[in-house]
Amino acid sequence: MARHDRRVGYVLPTVLAIGLHVLMVILSTISLPTGEPEPTSSSIVQATLVSTETTTDQAQRAQEARERAAARRAEEAERQAAEQAEAERRAEEQRAQAEAEREAEREAAQREREAARQQAEAEAQRRAEEAEQQAQRRQQEEAERQAEAERQRQAEEAERQRQAEEAERQRQAEAERQRQAEEAERQRQAEAERQRQAEAERQRQAEAERQRQAEEAERQRQAEEAERQRQAEAERQRQAEAERQRQAEAERQRQAEEAERQRQAEAERQRQAEEAERQRQAEAERQRQAEAAQRAAEAAANQSLEQAIAGESVANAAQGQEAANGFINLVRQAVEQSWSIPPGSTDGVLAVISVRLGPSGELLDATISQSSGNSAFDQSALQAVQRAEPFSELRRLPVTTQREFRQFNLRFQPGDVR
Repeated sequence: MARHDRRVGYVLPTVLAIGLHVLMVILSTISLPTGEPEPTSSSIVQATLVSTETTTDQAQRAQEARERAAARRAEEAERQAAEQAEAERRAEEQRAQAEAEREAEREAAQREREAARQQAEAEAQRRAEEAEQQAQRRQQEEAERQAEAERQRQAEEAERQRQAEEAERQRQAEAERQRQAEEAERQRQAEAERQRQAEAERQRQAEAERQRQAEEAERQRQAEEAERQRQAEAERQRQAEAERQRQAEAERQRQAEEAERQRQAEAERQRQAEEAERQRQAEAERQRQAEAAQRAAEAAANQSLEQAIAGESVANAAQGQEAANGFINLVRQAVEQSWSIPPGSTDGVLAVISVRLGPSGELLDATISQSSGNSAFDQSALQAVQRAEPFSELRRLPVTTQREFRQFNLRFQPGDVR
């Protein structure tokens, strides 16, 4: 659009200049009638013809010079427009949406410069027209001054062209400086973007490492939990198998006893009475032995505690013993609160659970070291220990006694845990 406007601006002055020169040639060849006839002179005619030809040649050369200048300006404008369009296309591909406002400002500046250039061309055209009119009046008044006026006009035209070219060079230099500044700004922004992306990548890797460590810890915890569940399930299966075998054996004994009772009812009743008495005595013996074992274990624990703190003061020993007793009482209370005694459990049943703790009081293992003969009762005791963990009170004990209390037995009887 800008190239079309520049062509229109140069064509009209060119046509006017050509018409003006043709009119000057015609006027110079036509002689107006005078009162006295002029003598014919071949020398005068010849001089006139030479003068006419010189004026025409000058006008033609001036016209050709203007046309060449106009063509050069048009070509330069086209080249500049093409280069600018190419540069804008490349810049448009590279710039992001954030540079749209700067592009609008540059276009506004370009339009202002274009308007200023067009105004300068209009002013030059107006001056050219005024110069042509003055030259025509001077030629009409005095033909001898035409050559001088033409030279002056050409000099003015050359000066205007030089000024226009100088202005164009300054505009191009300004555009180049602006392009370099924009290029530097783009490079700075690109460097800032690279640094931001590098920082984001470092943060992403750090976050990924944290997630990986958390996932690894979670997998390890799940593996430990799965191992504990697997061990508990294996223990439950073992106990269930033992219970099934016991029940099968009991069923076989019951059938045999039923047959014997049918055959000898009175003798069987007497035998059952004697068997009940023996079982009661055996149960009493087992309880006595379990209590003796418990007392022995407590005595051993007390002896180990005394040996561990033999070098300490009496006050520290008393404090350690008090903390140990408090720890045992807290464990018993926690297990009792978590224990649901199955219905139908008789007062004589007894189950012993072996407990093994970690350094922080977490439950590492819980097994049935002595079965009560009732699978439901045994499982309820084992589940009570599992639900009561962790026993974090272990960390409150003195360091010298913690290891001795990480493994102990719990005796479960209906209404009592020891």
